Formats: sequence, C-alpha cells, structure tokens
Amino acid sequence: MNKLAMALVEPIFTTTYRVIYGDTDAAGVMYNANYLRLFEIGRTEMMRAWAMSYREMEALGCVLPVTESYLRFKASARYDDLVEIAVALAGANRLTCRFHYQISRRERDGGTTLLTRGFTAHACVDRKGALSAFPQVIRDAIAPILERQRQSPASTTP
Repeated sequence: MNKLAMALVEPIFTTTYRVIYGDTDAAGVMYNANYLRLFEIGRTEMMRAWAMSYREMEALGCVLPVTESYLRFKASARYDDLVEIAVALAGANRLTCRFHYQISRRERDGGTTLLTRGFTAHACVDRKGALSAFPQVIRDAIAPILERQRQSPASTTP
C-alpha cells in the first residue's frame, strides 16, 4: 500500500462534532492540531461501537499509541461548524493497525465540504511500553470489521 494512500475502505463509521470556540486560533479557524483530536474522537467512537472500548483494551493490557500521523488540509473549520468525522480501520496485523479519516463540514444546503483527510498508525504496547501482539480477544473483536472490508466491492477515495 502506498504509504500516503488514504482511501476510506468500507465499512466506514461516522460521528459528528460541533466546533467550539476553544478549538479555534487567532485567525478564527480550527487550530491544525485539533484535527488529530477529531481523528481520535472518531477512532474511539468507532472502536466502542463496533469492537470494544479503549478502556476495555487497556484492561486487557493493550495500549495503542500513535506511531505515525498524516493530515492533508483542504479547507478550514470555523467556530460552530458541524463536522462529520468518517473513519475506517484500513488494516491490522498482529502488532499494528492503521485508521483512515475524512473530516467534512455539513453545509446549510445539505451538502458537505471536505476539510481534511489523513491517517494514523498505531502499535500495540503493553503497560510497560514494550511492543506486544494484540491479545486474541481484540483480534477477534476487530476481525468482523476487517472481513467486511475484504468483502467490500470498492473503496471511496475523497
């Protein structure tokens, strides 16, 4: 896979977030690092809805630090914008996983405007910070997501 490929491969999970004043910078737009926070919101909500919560993973001894991140900005979010966070589990092996994201603003006319897209890569580490294989219960929990991905007829590239 191209390192910077960011296709949202089915299944895609979506959630929304309303930009608060504290998210914005002096220019009145969402501060760039806050998009990574939105990636995290999307990722944690997807895992909670489709597999297990991060709290449950941590109880199993698995912590998922970000090992790599990439964002490509297309437009800016502003205070009070309603944004849609789309996330897909793009792949996983016994030690790592990768999520792809797309953040869009919902427009008043019902359309959307692409704001950013990107990815994060994660490694499974134990409580001491040592690289560790995903516990079997976690692999079993994400297996249906990856299976639906394999069965998907196509991916959508923003």
